[in-house]
Amino acid sequence: MAFLAEPVSTLPGLGGIKAALLRSELGIVTVGDLLEHYPYRYVDKTLIRSIKDVLTNPDIALVQGVLSPFQYEGHSHKKRLIAYLRDESGTLELVWFKSGKVIESVLQPGQTYTAYGKVQRFRGKATMVHPEMEPQRVESTTSQLTYDPVYSSTEGLSKKGLDTKGIRKLMRMILPRLSPALIPETIPNHILESFRLPGRAEAIRTIHFPTSANALEAARKRLKFEELFFLQLELLLSKKHRNNELVGYVFDEVGEHLNQFYSKYLPFSLTEAQKRVIREIRRDLGAGIQMNRLLQGDVGSGKTVVALMAMLIALDNGYQSCLVAPTEILAQQHFQSLKELVTGMGIRIGLLTGSITGQARKLTLQYLADGHLHFLIGTHAVLEDPVVFSKLGLSITDEQHRFGVAQRAALWKKSKPYPPHVLVMTATPIPRTLALTIYGDLDVSIIDELPPGRKPVKTELWYENKRLRLFGFMKEQIAAGRQVYVVYPLIEESATLDLLNLEEGLAAIQREFLRPQYQISVVHGRMPSADKEMEMKRFLDRETQIMVATTVIEVGVNVPNASVMIIENAERFGLSQLHQLRGRVGRGADQSYCILMTNGKLSDDARIRLQTMCRTNNGFEIADVDLKLRGPGDMEGTRQSGIQGLKIADLREDGQILQTARTVAAKIVDADEHLEAPEHLPLKRHLQETKRYNQSWSRIS
Repeated sequence: MAFLAEPVSTLPGLGGIKAALLRSELGIVTVGDLLEHYPYRYVDKTLIRSIKDVLTNPDIALVQGVLSPFQYEGHSHKKRLIAYLRDESGTLELVWFKSGKVIESVLQPGQTYTAYGKVQRFRGKATMVHPEMEPQRVESTTSQLTYDPVYSSTEGLSKKGLDTKGIRKLMRMILPRLSPALIPETIPNHILESFRLPGRAEAIRTIHFPTSANALEAARKRLKFEELFFLQLELLLSKKHRNNELVGYVFDEVGEHLNQFYSKYLPFSLTEAQKRVIREIRRDLGAGIQMNRLLQGDVGSGKTVVALMAMLIALDNGYQSCLVAPTEILAQQHFQSLKELVTGMGIRIGLLTGSITGQARKLTLQYLADGHLHFLIGTHAVLEDPVVFSKLGLSITDEQHRFGVAQRAALWKKSKPYPPHVLVMTATPIPRTLALTIYGDLDVSIIDELPPGRKPVKTELWYENKRLRLFGFMKEQIAAGRQVYVVYPLIEESATLDLLNLEEGLAAIQREFLRPQYQISVVHGRMPSADKEMEMKRFLDRETQIMVATTVIEVGVNVPNASVMIIENAERFGLSQLHQLRGRVGRGADQSYCILMTNGKLSDDARIRLQTMCRTNNGFEIADVDLKLRGPGDMEGTRQSGIQGLKIADLREDGQILQTARTVAAKIVDADEHLEAPEHLPLKRHLQETKRYNQSWSRIS
């Protein structure tokens, strides 16, 4: 391991400047880091195409032929170096726009070279620009041809000679120095045999310089499995150790408050999914270990009632609860809805946000500290030092991905002697592969059905030529007593985006929907909080019929009477955003509609997004499509998770490998949680060497 732990600056040709660049640009510090900088594609040098074929079908290609003498064309900044490559079938033009003198000094006219690059047509002529050139190998045969690795690099590294060819050269230098002892096996033999995986040393050599397509596929499968397996092993060990070591408050009393609420105050029947989740939470709360549970449920599925019933169990056992939301609007909504649900039960609920100051804030803090308040609802303000609980037993965070690790940890310090039970809620559907990776050490509950009587929202894609029909439809809905949201992606005109923005759109709506017959609310992110609250309250109280807004209402007030969601320039929104916005309607018994407006200029991805919205209301199906389109690192809430650090596994493609890895890891943890069996010692050593006994992102601690 000593060689792999050495700084890359110890390698020949990698001085201080290049080593510093590798660290800052790619996060590569040691020789081992460099070895794990895997290729992202390969140049298939087993397939040399004829120049005639390439001229007929321009594409990225590898050709071989004799190089002609060089010549320069053009003047000043348009000056370029030209040469031709000839084989028996034809001639291909090669062009270099820069580094002409270097190219002339390296390549010899009259010699045979392979050229690799993209063939493009320019002024009727097929041209390969800045090709990768290599001399023909002596006694070249098909068996000697290979798959050349292509590595990601940056402009800064390329200028220092560390483009894909430079990195390839480093790999050719490193690999011969790697004895089997330097790449010890990390996975037990019985697992390798069971899944027909190659050894680690063989896989690492092959991933950089594969000799065949089959060998490459086996190496990729092995390294992907290893990466996902250790990730799952770490998460499951963390969960096991927490369950064994972290004592939790025992809430074994199901008393007066919960029973009274269930029998007298619950305004509707619980769905089977809600009942199942409440049973899971009750089991956790009574087990004597700290609960760490993720509650997933689409917008409108009834998570708030489940959270309230968990809080009532805490209250029946003499403990306070807090519910923390990412925005003041959402905190206000939770506060109002919980107050309405428990009216008449004698339960005291406090609200704490940044805008609550003076005497009101002072009294809330006092009542919380002396135990007068049973529940506290708030924003990040709840996490501040002056906030002291009398007996905090349950901490609930809504849309927890908007809170940093340090912020969530602050809640732990507010409970003594044990940490509070933790319930994490999200209305952002998370694909199974992502949930296993981000939240793999939490227990997961899913509310996968909507309350009875809810009609699925009808979603349609309309083009600009239906604008007058849209206004007519809005008037029909308003005449029937309904309310309408109109959402825009931008607040004001952008020089770069030709979008119908909120200001222009508002002007058009005001011309069409004249006062006093129609009243319009306007809400956007640049308004003061008090003005936003007032406008939302006017809409909630039915003083206005139309709410013109930006995505600030994505997580906002619950308005059961709003039945139409119009999303302008819908192609500019991500899938999860579109789904969240659609969730603002369909909360009452009436048929609701979501109309996606577009000018018709759609990219392939945008078309898939909008067609997906029209096809399904299933949040998990939508999340799966979103994952495939955008990848895990771009999905909201995953940027802190570390999964963008996966070096070879791809959650969009490797769901099956992930599931297998988790199953195998779970069996090992169940049988040998301390990894003390002889066959598990390599696992323990690898976790320790890679410092993976650290806290995962989803652990609130």
